[in-house]
Amino acid sequence: MADITALLADLDAESAELDDLVAGLDADGLAAATPAEGWTVAHQLAHLAWTDRWSLLAADDPERFAAEAQRLFAEDGLDAVDRGAAEGVGEAPEALLGRWREGRAQLAAALAAVPQDTRLPWFGPPMKAPSMVTARLMETWAHGQDVADALGAVRVPTARLRHIAHLGVRTMGFAFSAHGLPAPEAPVRVELTGPAGESWAWGPEEATDRVTGPALDFCLLATRRRHPDDLALTAVGDTAAAWLPIVQAFAGPPGKGRDPQG
Repeated sequence: MADITALLADLDAESAELDDLVAGLDADGLAAATPAEGWTVAHQLAHLAWTDRWSLLAADDPERFAAEAQRLFAEDGLDAVDRGAAEGVGEAPEALLGRWREGRAQLAAALAAVPQDTRLPWFGPPMKAPSMVTARLMETWAHGQDVADALGAVRVPTARLRHIAHLGVRTMGFAFSAHGLPAPEAPVRVELTGPAGESWAWGPEEATDRVTGPALDFCLLATRRRHPDDLALTAVGDTAAAWLPIVQAFAGPPGKGRDPQG
């Protein structure tokens, strides 16, 4: 089982990196448009705070989470996510940043206390606490990429990308399902090169279907932050070729994705 202490430390580091990007922003900085259509930097941070709040509820009171989540989507449908992100629009920088910081600290403490074999409810399939920490790290990194793009910042890739790549690989069946496609039958070998040149691999070595390339590129694709044409990823085999364009490491609909940058 994954070491939740180490996972929480990586989540904290990922959050701190994003915090460094936004800590000095004024209201105009928070209003900067990001590549996500209709979302500013404030939307991105408010979304993270909103999702942390729901994650905290799932950890503290699973029955209440289930009831409130059902009511939320019955009333707002998929607009619920946009409504949560809109909570930060116009909020004073210190208030929004303070709310995000407080919420993520509360969530980390709560997830550290959850028995690691307990499945927590979520908007997608239920998951254990280590998986929820990994999901929060993935979302923090992905929305942090939107913020970095909005601010013209270039982030240095870290070994934390392995968590995101792992989610992208594990959710292969879900990605096909999200696009109305049958689950793949052929196994896929994924071989990625980490930021320090290290090799990361998933799937049977003997698999004929393979995906290879830089871990950063795979994570950008799995979080729908770049178009496949802008990435140095290679797919060999019918299953791998069908999966690579639709890979996604997150629950919910795939969304529009990004246009090619050329």
